[in-house]
Amino acid sequence: MNMKKQNKHSIDSKGPQWGPMPARTVGVDIGDKHSWCCTLDEHGEVINLARVATSKKALGKKFETMEPCRIGLEVGTHSPWISRLLESFGHEVIVANAREMKAISQSSRKDDRVDAETLARLARADPRLLRPIRHRGEEAQADLMVIRGRAVLVGARTKVANAARGLAKAAGERLPHCAAEALGPEHLAELPTPLRTALEPLLKQVRSLTEQIRAYDKKIAEAAKSKYPETKLLKQVSGVGDLIALTFVLTIDDPKRFRRSRDAGCYVGLRPRRSNSGQDEPELPITKEGDGYLRVLLVQGAHYVLGWRGPDTDLRRWGLKLAERGRKNAKKRAVVAVARKLAVLLHQLWVSGEVYEPLRNSRAKAKPAAA
Repeated sequence: MNMKKQNKHSIDSKGPQWGPMPARTVGVDIGDKHSWCCTLDEHGEVINLARVATSKKALGKKFETMEPCRIGLEVGTHSPWISRLLESFGHEVIVANAREMKAISQSSRKDDRVDAETLARLARADPRLLRPIRHRGEEAQADLMVIRGRAVLVGARTKVANAARGLAKAAGERLPHCAAEALGPEHLAELPTPLRTALEPLLKQVRSLTEQIRAYDKKIAEAAKSKYPETKLLKQVSGVGDLIALTFVLTIDDPKRFRRSRDAGCYVGLRPRRSNSGQDEPELPITKEGDGYLRVLLVQGAHYVLGWRGPDTDLRRWGLKLAERGRKNAKKRAVVAVARKLAVLLHQLWVSGEVYEPLRNSRAKAKPAAA
């Protein structure tokens, strides 16, 4: 795979398309229990302002019989199922990017009713002002829940294992240096009885969590193989297994959403922030926008690529050169840069279906030199 030409086969995407201005525009400020709905007519006048329970039954009663209209709502916990529900009624739904909604989040007139009206007016004026996002399908959402459930258990196991190690150190003892998944009650044999009594329930819990995590791993592997065969293309890259490949596919959902493969790196927040003014171009940290868990997994993959277990590839050589530049935090910057390149590479393999050649660039450079 030629890393320098990886956008050559990138497909053009026209992006979201909106129809003509509908007769009515609705803004929905979603709350956990109740939501406010503000309806504007074709002249931008408020014709209805109502509070509705945040439930399928209540929202269905309000919107199912309403003539097709444009509905703007802000992304949140409930926005995936609400957007699918409203679209099933024939409405045009625009899910606003929360990062672009400063008119609401930083308003001095913060009020649910006012927020609903603001959403409606922005959706009516120009949907692009809301920087719309697109939720994945219901099936993909369900499969992604398995991955998120696994992440919760991994976090819980880490906390319990760290707590056990900390308690052992406080008593002047130490648990064996090993990964959390290898930690179990058998490692308490040489500890004093009182400490063993205190730590045994914790290490049993660690062992139980490990077994549940492995059960999740089997489900993830089965889903990747049977339902998402495109993950096989992504797993050609060293450091990318079923977890990273499936998370990438489910999070991106549709590879055609990006006009260029390099946009995949920006999508997961691995692009440096920019605040250029005049002649000043300061170096800023990455945006950290997009899906945080996928970003974490890509960084983990980058650590593997640059680590002692990583095989020799163009990506590894490029990352090691960055790490050797000697600047402060050079290694950390290299890891982030490799994670961004990894996202771009995975997207390109997905859309092109190419066979990954780890040292394609290096071999291409070596041929002219040999000649």
